[in-house]
Amino acid sequence: MDIDPSAWIAETAYIDRTHPKGVHVAADCVIDEQAIVLTHDMIRSLKVDTRIGRGTTIGARAIVMPGVTIGENCDIRPGAIVTKDVADGTTLQGNPGRPL
Repeated sequence: MDIDPSAWIAETAYIDRTHPKGVHVAADCVIDEQAIVLTHDMIRSLKVDTRIGRGTTIGARAIVMPGVTIGENCDIRPGAIVTKDVADGTTLQGNPGRPL
């Protein structure tokens, strides 16, 4: 895992341990309660890198799917499902996640 020491991750957040080398969390990130960050998909035999950019907030119970790159200073709203890459400064909500 590549997690910057300034990142805050809630105790109840799930950071994928099946493929821990694929987790990349930049500085000043917040991963809130019961959020999920995935780096693998056993159905498709997939193990990929998932990246969260500097200053990004992942809301409670949001899910970041494997292989997604989230840019800097993004706001992923609670309960959002991130299925595609997210550009810098984007606010995302819903299932599947859509920019506001």
